[in-house]
Amino acid sequence: MDTEVLAGRLRALVGADAVLTDRQELRTYECDGLAHYRVVPAIVVLAASTADVAATVTECARAGVPFVARGSGTGLSGGALPHADGVLIVMSRMRDVLEVDHDNQRAVVEPGVINLQLSDLTRPLGYYYAPDPSSQQVCSIGGNVAENSGGAHCLKYGFTTNHVTGLELVTAGGDVVEVGGKAPDPTGYDLLGALVGSEGTLGIATRVTVRLTRNPEDVSTLLAAFTSTDAAGEAVSAIIGAGVIPAAIEMMDALAIEAAEAAVHCDYPAGAGAVLIVEIDGPASDVRHVFAEVERHCRDAGAFEIRIARDDTERALFWKGRKSAFAAVGRISPDYIVQDGVIPRTSLPEVLRSIAELSERSGVRVANVFHAGDGNLHPLVLFDDGREGEAERAEEVSGAILDLCIEHGGSITGEHGVGADKAKFMPRMFTDDDLDTMQLVRCAFDPDSISNPGKVFPTPRLCGERPGRHQGAHPLAEAGVAEVF
Repeated sequence: MDTEVLAGRLRALVGADAVLTDRQELRTYECDGLAHYRVVPAIVVLAASTADVAATVTECARAGVPFVARGSGTGLSGGALPHADGVLIVMSRMRDVLEVDHDNQRAVVEPGVINLQLSDLTRPLGYYYAPDPSSQQVCSIGGNVAENSGGAHCLKYGFTTNHVTGLELVTAGGDVVEVGGKAPDPTGYDLLGALVGSEGTLGIATRVTVRLTRNPEDVSTLLAAFTSTDAAGEAVSAIIGAGVIPAAIEMMDALAIEAAEAAVHCDYPAGAGAVLIVEIDGPASDVRHVFAEVERHCRDAGAFEIRIARDDTERALFWKGRKSAFAAVGRISPDYIVQDGVIPRTSLPEVLRSIAELSERSGVRVANVFHAGDGNLHPLVLFDDGREGEAERAEEVSGAILDLCIEHGGSITGEHGVGADKAKFMPRMFTDDDLDTMQLVRCAFDPDSISNPGKVFPTPRLCGERPGRHQGAHPLAEAGVAEVF
């Protein structure tokens, strides 16, 4: 269908001011947090309601036009990368907290609600929303649902999937359906488990029912400095091996510390090759006992300085360095790739040594910031795109790090998703039969392959093909996929 014809129909349905076709306005939405890949969409719709989303998707389905949902645009895998011939449905106007059910420990929110906004609203009532990505001040809950985001406290409290009990979903055909609700364990097939983390390939969530967590009675936080990541990794293994499950264990290496100091002046111990931030929460008596054990394990592993937060202000300063780490790297490098691999905790020292060797051989600097407790690595691969060949070398190092994760029994993603960036790595983890089985699920929800096409799967896989045989042109392939900078 002609773009202007479709745009005209959409304006009639959702309002003229909610449909953008001017190229300069469209360029605002050409990428998400992975700015290395850029595509200018044909049309942007600024949805303000479920009805707007359903009407837009229905028109796309009738016209056979692909669509992509976008929240705050903070994703780091290209999951919200637009389609050049498609419609980008922006959810950021849908920012209402529709209900806080104090008695049932539930909240119902629109997808554009900012992650931290919900906790700020419910904390005075004695509750908060546990998943806390580093971008929680700006990322949206709808985007968290799409990518199954985690955060620093996912070690104890789990990922987004553990906190979503219901979804209102606009299907790829434009129907509005309800999946789950406020009940703790919905009956039937685990459709919620399939939808959370599906990266917008199965439809668009327009309302989310989430579990609220009671505020802990007590919280204690320490910052431990070590001379090396090996020593810090030893402390992590000792803590978890003792049966202690802190709310969070985060690690930063020397280069990440340097960046954080330049950006937010967090005043971490001088000369540290690595720091751990360990937080314990729960009943006050348990916190005191467990905290003493954690401090002992850190000292036994060689921590040369341990600081214990005296109050909320000091605790916030400890976390400020960690939470700002991704953005802070911009102070020491003009460009960088944020990777997201997972390894067993026991492999931390070996994998970090391998990353250091890889960095030295290639001449590409790598800063390491990660959720040490569950082995979710976030290596930041630094480069200068203005220098010939640096971007390509950075891509090679980034891929080699994912290979390391797979070799050690891990995964290519922990919480950032596969998106457009990592689809090519899927065959390194899964067989063709595995991928074809996954595609069967996708086809059940989206038989015409128009809901965020070209993401997750490594090759053009269209519904209706024989398993194992992937023929025919994919819509993204025909559209030229993306400009790569």
